[in-house]
Amino acid sequence: MRIRLSYIVISSSLLVLALFAASTGVAFAKSTPASAVKGCDTNGAPVINVTQKVDNSIDSGFQGYWAYDDYNRVIKVYDNGDGTFCAEVTYQGKFDAVAGKTSPGENAEELTGEEDGTFNGGYQATITGTLLAEPAWKTKGSVGTTDYACDIDTATCPGAVNWLDQYFEAGYGFAYDFWGWTYNHKNCVWVNASTGSSGDIVCGAFDGGPGDPL
Repeated sequence: MRIRLSYIVISSSLLVLALFAASTGVAFAKSTPASAVKGCDTNGAPVINVTQKVDNSIDSGFQGYWAYDDYNRVIKVYDNGDGTFCAEVTYQGKFDAVAGKTSPGENAEELTGEEDGTFNGGYQATITGTLLAEPAWKTKGSVGTTDYACDIDTATCPGAVNWLDQYFEAGYGFAYDFWGWTYNHKNCVWVNASTGSSGDIVCGAFDGGPGDPL
């Protein structure tokens, strides 16, 4: 999941939870970048604490878009009290690789469409701006399901919704502090993070080989 603030707000180029554990029989990595997405320095309760389910998003790697994603994410936002906010957004879901596309990691192999699996991770970010007096979404609980209705061949997602627009006045600033995701397909692991990437969802090694997390 590479970063782009438009689709998964991130599409998965990006971009990717009321945490949706996809039951695919694929084990999660022993350690994941998600563990770093809990660093907001605050003692107060979040001003936003919601879960959202997203269907039919698209995911991209170093060779372009390669899979459809369904996931749940948890969005937590803390007020720093100085006009800035700290956001912790975590994802957990499943990916469905598309035949003929190229695997997202370092091996860059053509996919058969059978390389389905799970992923988790997310990002931490700093937002500069003003909360809407009347947000479009509720600030606690579930905000429901959003169908992004993406087309992987045209890289369009007509149903995509930017969660920031639901809570902040126009003109807000956004900067990533950290982002990272771990993908698992059978024994293969792809880690894609702002701190470095390794492995692939296809690895040709029974034990996962170089795809094991750093």
